[in-house]
Amino acid sequence: MTVFWQRMAEHFGPGYAETFARDHVMSELGGRTVNEALDAGWEAKDVWRVVCAVMDVPGERR
Repeated sequence: MTVFWQRMAEHFGPGYAETFARDHVMSELGGRTVNEALDAGWEAKDVWRVVCAVMDVPGERR
């Protein structure tokens, strides 16, 4: 989980990463936010892959 949150902070910035994870609903996560998907038992690496695909995270940050 630590690596996941580090990557989120690196891409979105520390403040916005938390807001994004709390508020941005993605159909690719079953209509959940990042936080809801993690709470529902999704693996952090799978959530990160979805975030990368949806938000066009550059390859070097994946």
